[in-house]
Amino acid sequence: MFGRILFPAFFVVSLVAQVTAPERKVQGNVIVSERDPKARIELPKLAQYVGADRWVLYGIADCELHAFVEANSKRKVERLYWIQFEGYVASRPDLNHRYDSTRHTNIGGLDFYLDPWIAAKGEKTTPGSDLEHIQSLIPAKDYKMPAGMAVVRLVHLMNDKRKELMFIYAETLEPSRLKAAELDKAGKAHDRWPAIEKRLVKRAASAIRIEQL
Repeated sequence: MFGRILFPAFFVVSLVAQVTAPERKVQGNVIVSERDPKARIELPKLAQYVGADRWVLYGIADCELHAFVEANSKRKVERLYWIQFEGYVASRPDLNHRYDSTRHTNIGGLDFYLDPWIAAKGEKTTPGSDLEHIQSLIPAKDYKMPAGMAVVRLVHLMNDKRKELMFIYAETLEPSRLKAAELDKAGKAHDRWPAIEKRLVKRAASAIRIEQL
């Protein structure tokens, strides 16, 4: 919904051995991070914690994600809050994060790249990706994803551009009675997307509060 790189097996195993359990602490709807960045991240009170995952993404980046949802009585997700801390491993000093989005927003004094889009359930997922990890985490906790979601990604890069804080907010399209394909560029309701996107971005920016520590 939301190119694989090959490495020698011994190299990947070595990296995996270095990655331990998620290190950020979660208390209710709050994540406390002691580094990269050192901050207190607060989500809406209705957000329920689903869980965390930590692994070496594609063999090159230490990746730690935390997922929260708001769901209905049938445990169908209405809103997803995905927070991810990511940094390239020391053995790859040649790598840094790059984003080409021209849109930005500021949250808690931090600058974020901003990218919204529409996602449909069942779209092809890259094996080993962070999306694959979160798609496994949510149903494992007995939550169900909706058929289509409006998504906005917010990314803050640390000064060296080797580490990032990513926040993805997604909400179901069901209240609009529109399908993801209808809002795509070639869809019959694409003219409604700008208004939907504007409200989406506003809700995303207000859904997360960041206090630098």
